[in-house]
Amino acid sequence: MDFDAYAQTAVTLANLPADDPIDPAVVFGPDTRAAQEAGERDLATVRRAGRRLRRVFELGASGRDSDAVDELNALLVAYPVQPHISGHDGKSWHVHVTGRGSTASAEHIAGAVWGLSVWLCEHGSDRFGVCADEHCGNVYLDTSSNNCRRFCSERCATRSHVAAHRARKRAAAV
Repeated sequence: MDFDAYAQTAVTLANLPADDPIDPAVVFGPDTRAAQEAGERDLATVRRAGRRLRRVFELGASGRDSDAVDELNALLVAYPVQPHISGHDGKSWHVHVTGRGSTASAEHIAGAVWGLSVWLCEHGSDRFGVCADEHCGNVYLDTSSNNCRRFCSERCATRSHVAAHRARKRAAAV
């Protein structure tokens, strides 16, 4: 079972746009049955769950571990998991985490919540981050060796560092 992949699904859901249309291929993966069958109701459910997952990241990143755990526990109740043995794409038997719900969105969310819960237990919520770039705000899982990551991507880090450099140059020129 790839808990890191499930946890990364939680990152994807937490970073969904607040109001813009959601691409089912981004949420469920390209060329998946869930992406093809997802309706507006599924996408609305995913958006709501994404907001709750974002809250977990914000709580963890701000050092409020107990609150992050409380929210994750509430999500585990709302989206219960059920392990399922699967074999597909020529791979050997392996376990998937699926939801007990009947919709693709409920199953997808259940896996994301379970993965993030396992990730928190293994690595701690201090590894939850919110991008330090003032124009971004995406959440991420800090997989660095010394827990020093501040940005969700190299792109945001570069943009932020260049902006700070230019601001220092302007201040020095005055």
